[in-house]
Amino acid sequence: MDQKKLDRISELTRLARQRALTEEETVERAALRQEYIDAYRRNLEAQLKGVRFVEPDGTVTPVVKKEDRYE
Repeated sequence: MDQKKLDRISELTRLARQRALTEEETVERAALRQEYIDAYRRNLEAQLKGVRFVEPDGTVTPVVKKEDRYE
C-alpha cells in the first residue's frame, strides 16, 4: 500500500473526529482500511513462511496454518 493511500486514511480519520463523514467518505475509508488490513496480512504470512522451529532432536519444522495442519 502506498503512502498516498495511508495519508488518505489518516485524513479521513481526522475528518471523522471533526465532523460526520459523508456516505462516500465512509465507504472510501472502509475500502482503504480493508486494503490496508489485506496488505498487512499478506506481509505477515510471507514473514511466517520463513520461520522454522528447530526441535531438540535437530529436526526443522516450518510454521503451518491451522487449517493446513490436518490435511
